[in-house]
Amino acid sequence: MILNQPAAHPVSGDDPARLDVCAAASAFAEYYRCPAALARLDTAGDLSQRQGYFTFGGTVCYGRRAGGDPSLELTDVLEDVSTHIARGAEGVALPFDLSEIVGNLRHERYRVNGYPLLERVTSNEVVRQLYYLVRPALQVGARKHLQKIRLRGWERIPFPRWPVDTTVESLMERAMAALLSSGHGRRIPFIWFWPDGARACAMMTHDVEGEKGYNFVSAVMDLDDSFGIKSAFQLIPQGRERAWRQLASALRARGFEVNLHDLNHDGHLFHSRSTFLERAQQINRYAREFECHGFRSGAMYREQQWYGAFEFSYDMSVPNVAHLEPQRGGCCTVMPYFIGDIVELPLTTLQDYSLFHILDDYSVSIWQQQTAAILERNGLMTFLTHPDYLTDSAARTVYTALLAHLRQMRDHANVWVALPGDVDRWWRNRRDMTLVRQGDSWRIEGPDAHLARLAYASLDDGRVRYTLSDDE
Repeated sequence: MILNQPAAHPVSGDDPARLDVCAAASAFAEYYRCPAALARLDTAGDLSQRQGYFTFGGTVCYGRRAGGDPSLELTDVLEDVSTHIARGAEGVALPFDLSEIVGNLRHERYRVNGYPLLERVTSNEVVRQLYYLVRPALQVGARKHLQKIRLRGWERIPFPRWPVDTTVESLMERAMAALLSSGHGRRIPFIWFWPDGARACAMMTHDVEGEKGYNFVSAVMDLDDSFGIKSAFQLIPQGRERAWRQLASALRARGFEVNLHDLNHDGHLFHSRSTFLERAQQINRYAREFECHGFRSGAMYREQQWYGAFEFSYDMSVPNVAHLEPQRGGCCTVMPYFIGDIVELPLTTLQDYSLFHILDDYSVSIWQQQTAAILERNGLMTFLTHPDYLTDSAARTVYTALLAHLRQMRDHANVWVALPGDVDRWWRNRRDMTLVRQGDSWRIEGPDAHLARLAYASLDDGRVRYTLSDDE
């Protein structure tokens, strides 16, 4: 499948490190790519001054609401605002700004409520510097012991929901249900999420962190190829330029993708805004030099509001639910989304290191549970494994089972297995597509429109149901 490369859209503004992460168009229109005339969502009443938690049909929201103040804490009893929906001749008015709520979730603004004491202590910059200073000398056994102490109690974190959080998807479907039940149409057309009508998308990625992993890349390529799966490798550039070029050349010659992995993986990329801006310039230079379009930060550290300083086309540094990551939070969605003009391809499944060394689980059961949940939501399954940890035979056996599972989904569940660069291009092109009325039906126009499929959302016993026009 070949996707057209869209034109670049440079980010502008007085401050390149800060950008308005809320798109000018509504989050609903961006998500579904449906005709604006059929998706008239507004906000009912004045919104509260403060932000906080409430629910919409049982789905957790964070932000401002109409008709009262939200809760400052994520308690067991949150007010449900679904009864405050207003329906009229012009459309539906929700008791909140859907774009604001979705933006708060995707960009992890709900984290302002703070962290547990242990996490605050272990997130201290001095502690972090000490850890990364001694990290190269630590064996995996010592590292995982320290990390287990820090992550203790992760299973009791109520939000985002483990092992996959689909809050954004639930909000979109509830908003769609409100439109459909308002009497303005039996069904609403939209542009299907993936090319050729694929049910979901999956991509395999590998972060190469050390010498052992570097030396095992060729074996991982062989293993991936044995299942007919191409993957993306993220390499640390600083101080390894010569080796980087050689490995990147070998990867690309075999049809694999190459991206940057941080600058030097010392944990300090987002230490401060000034540090980030300085390092972002170096990262951008490496990206141009090595012709890389994608990025993933070390240890999944992130500050999405600073991403305007990057020159990448796409990023892969935001977890869906980050209970087992050094930086807690999560974007609460299994779909790509835009941060300014950067496409975020979130990590929606568990890292191999966390599976093997934090949970002590050498099976694919959690991955299977996650992929089933993502498939149900027609989302993106992003996998992250490390050649550094796959040298162990037990880990490699589990990874081989994962590849078999991925091949099974591709061959029998209509899952599009793609490289991150292809997913990035598709999501950009889909954003630029439009639906044009053609008699009693609709026609899709825009880049790669021949790969797109017309879909309809309708209500089936009160639940939103998606149908591809080809299936009618």
